Amino acid sequence: MPHFLRIVITVFLLVGLSGCNDTQTTRKISSLAIIVNEADPISIKIADYYRQKRSIPNNSVIKVKFNPNNPVISPKQFKAIQAQVEAKTPSHIQNYGLTWVSPYRVGCMSITSAFAFGFDPSHCAKGCHPTKENPYFNSKRSQPYTDFGIRPTMAIAAKTFEEAKRLIDRGVAADGTYPQGTAYLLDTKDKNRNVRASFYPKIDQTFEGRFPLEVIKANTLKDKTDVMFYFTGLVKVKEIETNRFRPGAIADHLTSFGGQLTDSHQMSSLRWLEAGATGSYGTVVEPCNFPQKFPHPGLVMYHYLGGDSLINAYWKSVAWVGQGLFIGEPLARPFGFSSP
Repeated sequence: MPHFLRIVITVFLLVGLSGCNDTQTTRKISSLAIIVNEADPISIKIADYYRQKRSIPNNSVIKVKFNPNNPVISPKQFKAIQAQVEAKTPSHIQNYGLTWVSPYRVGCMSITSAFAFGFDPSHCAKGCHPTKENPYFNSKRSQPYTDFGIRPTMAIAAKTFEEAKRLIDRGVAADGTYPQGTAYLLDTKDKNRNVRASFYPKIDQTFEGRFPLEVIKANTLKDKTDVMFYFTGLVKVKEIETNRFRPGAIADHLTSFGGQLTDSHQMSSLRWLEAGATGSYGTVVEPCNFPQKFPHPGLVMYHYLGGDSLINAYWKSVAWVGQGLFIGEPLARPFGFSSP
């Protein structure tokens, strides 16, 4: 049995859904810093609105300036930006929120992973090869910088300010609501992209009686009014706009280039947010179909339902995270009460 699966099964058997998580402790100071690109008017507006909605102090808003029109930036350019960010980051900050849709990639890494780890080619792969492991994978901790020396990052990504505003409002509205909803796991006909379906029987067994879950053999989910989780594997997902997502919902599709937000020839992960999800994920370079490079649905649900914020729950679900981009409202916390 692969090491990845052994970890997941062991977690479920040992702690189930009752395991204690240190996210239950409310922190009164901001644990997230916003990074804003002053050369991007939309980035500025998103940062201002998010700071107000999440009561993030001014010293946790970090300003940089670079060309926002290139989807990919070089490692050299990124290192200069990162140096400015690190110099301005208060020591207690645990996470970063980016307020732009582009750039989404640094060389061979996603920009969210590059801000978390620094640019590190060992988190990349040319061809079908493993990459360096994410030290925050399946952690029980909620302070990743304090405990692991990394700052998980998520892009509050949108092409327009109005789309970003709706995303942020959904995340804030979700906090502490313990929403009634359903997890939909789609078992599709796309053999190469359906690799996560092998996890579904164990996930279904684990969450039985704890959270509503449906495993559906189909390429399409439509006209559902209670979507809290939606995981699938396809190049493009049809009919997503016919569904209603609960505030705080997470949805993603396993495919090669979903993280190419603005210029993918596949379906951009942005489509999920535009349809009403609060968080999504996609890879920015060819990852091959290693399930370790994509969110494990059971782990996302386990940590999110246990009280983690969206950013922490999502980051804990990806074992090899260097090529993957996280997007959404980082502090959304439907199954706990959020603090900045």
